[in-house]
Amino acid sequence: MAIILPVKEHFPFIGEDTFVAPNCTIVGDVTIGQYCSIWFNAVVRGDVNYIRIGNYSNIQDNVTIHGTYERNGTDIGRYVNIGHNAIIHGCTIHDYVLIGMGAIVMDRSIIESNVIVAAGAVILENTVCESGYLYAGVPAKKIKPLTDDQLHLLQKLPHNYVLYSSWFSD
Repeated sequence: MAIILPVKEHFPFIGEDTFVAPNCTIVGDVTIGQYCSIWFNAVVRGDVNYIRIGNYSNIQDNVTIHGTYERNGTDIGRYVNIGHNAIIHGCTIHDYVLIGMGAIVMDRSIIESNVIVAAGAVILENTVCESGYLYAGVPAKKIKPLTDDQLHLLQKLPHNYVLYSSWFSD
């Protein structure tokens, strides 16, 4: 059974038709929208600051989402895909974004809409990732504009995860 706990009178809110894996952890000041999925071993830890996750976003296996005490909450938009083992910390991620597997997004970073952050990339503190581009590397840099196929992928992936999560209902 998933661990869903209040912290200092802040109880997580989980929207309708959202899949919560039986071994994930969601605690504290967390709001998760509708048609989201929080996958196996993911940790959404709203103990020291808030976490907001918009509709149709998926938080894949082993992802950690956190903030910084009294400084930086974490805002994740709608239709966001966060790949396995990523770390999302005290930042803002806008709509239609893919954060690749094992990527790290640090405090006060802003990922604008329609961005792909490559697997293993490290977005340093205070970085702004401009809409319409692929970012990769350590530290991450703007690599190239997204192709039409990549932009289409950003539209399609969130709906795939709604389908995948439906396999676990009933």
